[in-house]
Amino acid sequence: MEKIKIGVISPSEIAFRRFLPALKLIDDAEYVGLALNSLSERYGENMPEKSVQDEMLRRENLKAENFVENFGGKVFHSYEELICSNEVDALYIPLPPALHYKFARNALIHNKHVLIEKPAVLSLENAHELSELAGEKKLALHENYMFVYHAQVQAVNEIIASGEIGEVRLIRIRFGFPMRAANDFRYVKSLGGGALNDAGGYTIKYASFMLGESAKILYAKLNYISGFEVDMFGSGALCNDEGLTAQISFGMDNDYKCELEIWGSKGTLSTGRILTAPAGFVPEVIINGETRKLPADDAFKKSIEQFILCINDENARRKNYSDIIQQAELVEKFRKKAEDE
Repeated sequence: MEKIKIGVISPSEIAFRRFLPALKLIDDAEYVGLALNSLSERYGENMPEKSVQDEMLRRENLKAENFVENFGGKVFHSYEELICSNEVDALYIPLPPALHYKFARNALIHNKHVLIEKPAVLSLENAHELSELAGEKKLALHENYMFVYHAQVQAVNEIIASGEIGEVRLIRIRFGFPMRAANDFRYVKSLGGGALNDAGGYTIKYASFMLGESAKILYAKLNYISGFEVDMFGSGALCNDEGLTAQISFGMDNDYKCELEIWGSKGTLSTGRILTAPAGFVPEVIINGETRKLPADDAFKKSIEQFILCINDENARRKNYSDIIQQAELVEKFRKKAEDE
């Protein structure tokens, strides 16, 4: 089987720090190159003065040089050039969320498989449209919620299934982190920022992963802080048809937490890095006061492998479409319920 040739749209930090190191470990894929943002793609008709243009290009080229020095590959001087290139089969898109739909749609139109950072889209309508387009063209569309592929998630599932903590009575998931730089896209509404789209998406994804296809939003709350145009923290709950409830809380001006707690009839299980364990990190689980090691893993690598599986397997592709639609629907319903209250 020929290797899948992959290009990266944008010299982003996550592409440099996580995606490309993981990609190097995969025999079935090959990194081709990186696309920079052209002036017209960046500014459109609102072109700034030449000094600003020159500074933007200088920064982009410095990033590109760093990528080439560390990972090789060629440099494409616009996203469009990469999307239209016959040198690549697939694209990784780690842009701010508000740009995902536009460039993913264009990539699919040009017959490229798409691995897209979370959240894949900002509306249920866009989730349906991209999934339908990918389905028509028999292309993979993969949302990079990589934590679900980590071995610790399977290990937790096996502990629950063993009956060690009895019948599950309640699931609690918390994910939040301290304030980032003021210019971070997470705090910019026009770029798709907001705690729900970012940290909240993780908690909803894991809650629905545990509750199954019948997961629905019970209640939702989004909170704002003076001086910011996006929601900064929030909380809510989901349940399934069996009545099992998952409480979630999230934020991006918070003390760091990345916790899962499962309260059972015979015991309680808790972990501290369920959503963000880096490659090689050995997670721990606490069951009734006893600490145990869980398997180390490389969730980013396994997410890329799932993407490649979707390229080659129709059933895996269709499952991915369904997962993306479910996630977009739950986030949209969460937001609407929070706005209505």
